[in-house]
Amino acid sequence: MRSVRALGAALVMCVVSFAAGCSDEGGGSPGGGAAVTVQAANGSVTIPERPKRIVSLSPTHTETLFAIGAGAQVVAVDEYSDHPANAPKTKLSGFKPNAEAVVGYKPDLVVVSDDIDGIVQALEKVKVPVLLEPSATRLDEAYDEIMDLGIATGHAEEARRLTGEMRAKIQQAVGSGGEGKGLSYYHELDNQLHTVTSKTFIGQVYGLFGLENIADDAEKAAGGYPKLSQEYLLKSDPDLVFLGDTKCCGQNAETVATRPGWKDLTAVKRGGVVELDDDLASRWGPRLPEFVQAIADAVRKAPADR
Repeated sequence: MRSVRALGAALVMCVVSFAAGCSDEGGGSPGGGAAVTVQAANGSVTIPERPKRIVSLSPTHTETLFAIGAGAQVVAVDEYSDHPANAPKTKLSGFKPNAEAVVGYKPDLVVVSDDIDGIVQALEKVKVPVLLEPSATRLDEAYDEIMDLGIATGHAEEARRLTGEMRAKIQQAVGSGGEGKGLSYYHELDNQLHTVTSKTFIGQVYGLFGLENIADDAEKAAGGYPKLSQEYLLKSDPDLVFLGDTKCCGQNAETVATRPGWKDLTAVKRGGVVELDDDLASRWGPRLPEFVQAIADAVRKAPADR
């Protein structure tokens, strides 16, 4: 994989130049009986007509559906789809999906980010169109999935507008892309010190600023999500610590300062501990610019004499 700085430069170019929507579905928005075909991770999916009963088993895609104006078409979402507040509340599970429970909502389109327990095939067997749009690994994939949902639901223009706004906000937040050079960081997924490397989607977002990820040199980091040892983290002494576990694990600047040895970390001593919204830091949808802005704010507040 390329270095963090190389990724930062490449991704800045991606933000600037990526054309709205990469889908090659052949155009058109479902409506008035017109069918469209979307190229999803599960192949070519044909939606016979504009869907009126959508089920989303992915919090990220639920956010997207509402952001592009398809919220009124959504009849059910999984239990972790907590944004926006007016999303329909159900007990459907995205981690242990039940095809029978989903079919009970009589959907004409189901959107998932993982094919767990064969949910895609189970729904396809009963002739329910399913879009498998997995976790994005690059910015352009995030934009492409938004376009897929726009085309599938009859909101292609709104999807183009949304991705355009996202790109503009991210570019504005990132600026030249080099403000973070010379700064190291640690992104915390939980209080067991699980983190991300630069090859992950989250790591690439940090790479937009030229930040150096302390986890990249950790052993057994090939999967992208290593668990650091306390000794390794303290020795790495990151300039910035981003907490993506404020909700799940109740972590904040005060709690980490009480951890053994942490009070001497550069990030703790210089106010470089950043408390993130867990959801913003883990979803690749419409609120991604807010995550990028939080990083930008932290980078620009970092001491100049580093």
